[in-house]
Amino acid sequence: MPYVLGVDVGTTRTAAALCRLGGAGRAEPEVVGLGGPGGGVASSLQLTADGTFAVGEPGDPRWTATGFAARVGDGVPVVLGDEPFTAEELTALMVSWVAGQVAAREGERAERIVLSHPVGWGAHHKGLMHQALRVMGLDNATLLAEPLAAAAGHSFARGPVGVFSLGSHAFSAAVVRPFEVVAWAESPDQDAGVDFDDLVFGHVRTELGRAFTELDPQDPRTRGLYGRLRRDCEAAKRVLSGTFETAIPVHLPSGRVDVPLSRAKFDELIRSSVEQAVSVFERVVRGTPLEATVLVGGSTRIPLISSLLPGRVVFEAAPETTAVKGAALAGRHMLLGPDDNEPIETSVLVRDDDPLLRFPVGDMDVPDTDFTAPPPRPPIDITPLDLPERRSVKRVVRGLAVTGGRRRSRDAQDSEDGR
Repeated sequence: MPYVLGVDVGTTRTAAALCRLGGAGRAEPEVVGLGGPGGGVASSLQLTADGTFAVGEPGDPRWTATGFAARVGDGVPVVLGDEPFTAEELTALMVSWVAGQVAAREGERAERIVLSHPVGWGAHHKGLMHQALRVMGLDNATLLAEPLAAAAGHSFARGPVGVFSLGSHAFSAAVVRPFEVVAWAESPDQDAGVDFDDLVFGHVRTELGRAFTELDPQDPRTRGLYGRLRRDCEAAKRVLSGTFETAIPVHLPSGRVDVPLSRAKFDELIRSSVEQAVSVFERVVRGTPLEATVLVGGSTRIPLISSLLPGRVVFEAAPETTAVKGAALAGRHMLLGPDDNEPIETSVLVRDDDPLLRFPVGDMDVPDTDFTAPPPRPPIDITPLDLPERRSVKRVVRGLAVTGGRRRSRDAQDSEDGR
């Protein structure tokens, strides 16, 4: 059955969702499993010795690229081995791999691919990304700002709607109407999920005192302990979104020690950071009467965030997939137009401060003069910039043939370098 594919290449993880084009009524977007935990896959590309790329696999940092989606438009290349790549080339490679995985399962290519992108991308970033996608053969790709994608998946998204996005590395706030970003802000200095992990790590270090500080940082066993502890701190953060207390295991040379952490203590650690993010969101809203605020990104699971945001707050069971599912649904609307049936609201109502919305009684008796016609919707411009073509190091992932000559093997190069 024909389908539209939504793709979100994040700093840490890449997610995908599809929306069927056949059948009557509204087609709900479906998250596509890409082989990693939670259905997504790590946003990682490792250049292998035979000149192809392996996706989502950790490896030698000299040959592995991560975080490239956040660097689209940066003129400084990502160097793997001795070869430079632009961030948009690597991002397009990731999208191409996702499209290939889904096409293999569905038995056909997507009718359209909708790639969500940071709200701060301007014409330059979009032009570079379009060009890189064309080089990869993805001529049917459309770019859509993350806040518009997030709002597209909600039945109340006739606007204005607030979008509060907090992931592992990035934060943004926006107010949107259909097809229009009214106001937005990105705060590169704002603490995000990985910073919260660091705060939990610091809490453990404080609780253990000398037992922790006396560890030899040069000892390989200590480095292994640090790595495992950071993963356990992240896991504890996620657990506290659904419970009130947990314990973090620390595997010291003298034996295992469990450090308790309550939600109240965790909230105390991150409160100033969350309040700062909410303050940025309120400045973006600037008194705009919002229908609702949509939460986007895995870190918005933290209950403290929804408790501090004003007004009606909603989020999906998996807020890290909100944007990608909305992108798929928006792509379906681009091809077929709006659904005839009213969409079904699947979001969770976190809090609603207006009792009239929770207990609607009686009919509204409001004179027609109190209503004004909405402004006309602006046209959607998805035409890429006519940028000059340049020679590209085009590679196809997962063992397919490399365009052009084969590169020297890594072992041969290491021998020449004396390594």
